Amino acid sequence: MNVLITGGAGYVGTELVIALAHFEEISKIIVYDNLSKGHHNLLLGSRFNHSDKIVLVTGEILDTRQLKKLFHEVDVVVHLAAVVTTPFANTDPHFYEQVNHWGTAEVVYAAEESNVEKFIYLSSTSVYGTEATLANESTLPSPQTFYGISKLRGEEHVNRLMSKKNALIIRGGNVYGYSRSMRFDAVINRFMFDANFSNRVQISGNGKQTRSFIHVQYLVDALVQCILKSVPSGSYNLVDKNLQILDILDVLKEIYPTVEFLYSNQHMKLRQLNVSPQSSLFNFIDRFKQGKLKDELIEFKKRFSF
Repeated sequence: MNVLITGGAGYVGTELVIALAHFEEISKIIVYDNLSKGHHNLLLGSRFNHSDKIVLVTGEILDTRQLKKLFHEVDVVVHLAAVVTTPFANTDPHFYEQVNHWGTAEVVYAAEESNVEKFIYLSSTSVYGTEATLANESTLPSPQTFYGISKLRGEEHVNRLMSKKNALIIRGGNVYGYSRSMRFDAVINRFMFDANFSNRVQISGNGKQTRSFIHVQYLVDALVQCILKSVPSGSYNLVDKNLQILDILDVLKEIYPTVEFLYSNQHMKLRQLNVSPQSSLFNFIDRFKQGKLKDELIEFKKRFSF
């Protein structure tokens, strides 16, 4: 089985490539990335097992000609490439629209005209907008940010593909945890970085806002299973836990007892989003065992050099 991963050198993509390389069923992994975020960590360091399966192709997801050429070589496409600028999800709408919406459209067009058998699109729970109660897979999307809108528009193209191929939409929560290609704009990762190196964490709002989260390794494990197992076309949520920002701060205080918390715009009421961890995806793949946030962040802390 040959797999192409757009955004394969990124935060999630790096860990997915490393995980897939261990499976005998996978013959070739094409990492398709423009390296615009400066992620080269997948390409450096000690060689990992089965690295001979991996090929890097530098390119843009708007380059339809190159995509069509590559897609004739692969059985599965995992579309991870996206503009994600947490917490600035409401800035530069053109950039989100260009990459997350029309970029996804080009990837889908190329898949339609190829021999690709399975297409997996990593979307986001941001498509649900604001939900004080638990959103689930029957909840109608109502995105409130330019990022969420662009991801939902990308989903619309993948929905069109479902009548022709096995196409999966995975709506993931906010991703956190260590990866060789780190993102430190994501809220938990940013808090950990600031707590470890400056002993000070800044919080926007009063900290009572809630978000849905998933650890990067749980997400990667689910994606691997979606590639290797038979999963019907459809849209699936993938969330590990729902946390208030204050919940995260409580755990940080246990790990870094002297850390300071600075609040800005405490009068602002920021949007809530709670998504049910119960997903119909677990009818087809193994359910991951929910980890404790403190244990996960202690492991994260060990990854810092000092």
